Amino acid sequence: MNITITNVSMNYKEGIVDNVRVNFRGNAEERTITVNGYIPLTAAEYNENSTIDALRSIVRDKVSERILEVPKLA
Repeated sequence: MNITITNVSMNYKEGIVDNVRVNFRGNAEERTITVNGYIPLTAAEYNENSTIDALRSIVRDKVSERILEVPKLA
């Protein structure tokens, strides 16, 4: 899947980065599947993974986790 980071926005609290939103869009090579949204990160997670390649990897991992999540039965 091709992942494009479209925006990174930082939210500040008292002048310090509090959290980060990594907006993305992705699609399968043949464009039969598309996905988009954002992944919230802590400031520490972002600082440790601020390169585009690292952010793409985090997006892939977190989106995969969500897709494979087993719904809780009521």
